[in-house]
Amino acid sequence: MIRRFNLGDVVKLRKAHPCGSDQWEITRIGMDFRIKCLGCGHQVMIPRPKFEKAVKRVVSTTVAPEGGPPVLD
Repeated sequence: MIRRFNLGDVVKLRKAHPCGSDQWEITRIGMDFRIKCLGCGHQVMIPRPKFEKAVKRVVSTTVAPEGGPPVLD
């Protein structure tokens, strides 16, 4: 199954961050993902395969504005 992620999406990961939050905002997409913890604001870079395995579900999603830059998957 191919999942598509957009900048600004909020995802729930399988393991919680040490601060207790398990929700993260995607701030960079590419071969690596940069995600920001919504509990404490800590940012982490994760390789794509590890990120895709860690995602449990997408909590909220954003849609690219028309005429804006293309959203990478």
